[in-house]
Amino acid sequence: MAINKIDSPKDGFAVVSDAQRTAAKVAGIAGLLAFVLVVFGNYVLLDPLVVPRNAADTARNILAHQTQFRLALMCFIAYGIGSVVLLSALYVIFAPVNRGLALAGALFRLVFAMLWLIAPLNSLAALRLLGEASYLKVFEPDRLQALARVQLAGSFDDYYVGLPFFGLAATVCAWLWLKSRYIPKGLSIFGVIASAWCVFCAVVYLIFPNFNKVVNDYVFDSPMAIFELVVSFWLLFKGLQPSRIATAPHRPEHTLH
Repeated sequence: MAINKIDSPKDGFAVVSDAQRTAAKVAGIAGLLAFVLVVFGNYVLLDPLVVPRNAADTARNILAHQTQFRLALMCFIAYGIGSVVLLSALYVIFAPVNRGLALAGALFRLVFAMLWLIAPLNSLAALRLLGEASYLKVFEPDRLQALARVQLAGSFDDYYVGLPFFGLAATVCAWLWLKSRYIPKGLSIFGVIASAWCVFCAVVYLIFPNFNKVVNDYVFDSPMAIFELVVSFWLLFKGLQPSRIATAPHRPEHTLH
């Protein structure tokens, strides 16, 4: 029994299966929700609590707004869950196009999701360092605040270690979008370039930490993020467009007399 295959061509177009159509809607919803969660958690909930180059004020803010801090962590955990849902849906879409590349893209995104989920663990460790447990009394408050700030900074390291995997996943998916023609060709080409650029920047940054003084950190992944956001909107509201396929010219049959 055939599974996950593209339906038979109709009027010169490849018709996507019902499973792919459903997966496209799931991918669109998951992609949009993940984007909203990570932006809200990072820029609305967490960023106001972190005071650059001031561990003491950051510690005071976190202790005074623990619920807000924990809500930010829940947003990050939900983002990780959304990434797993997204990679599953994308695999269903791309498996009929190229099963090997679809699997590679899913695995790259899974590695990124796993590394991403280390960040909430670091943040919880920072919160524990700022707690009132008796075993913490042997440390001076300013030392604990500094250690907590180090834990929070480690969350950024987790992200940048995972970023090459995220970029590779997006590059593979963008290439498969291009090959399948399920979304506009120009959008797919932009995705390939933006995602490959992200991989390049992430790798260079990990080798040369001062690279972000030459290229701003936000330029590393913003083009790729824009591509994934636009694709999510496209999948949710437009769905998968049938891709034009080549049809063999009709050859009249000759009968032997």
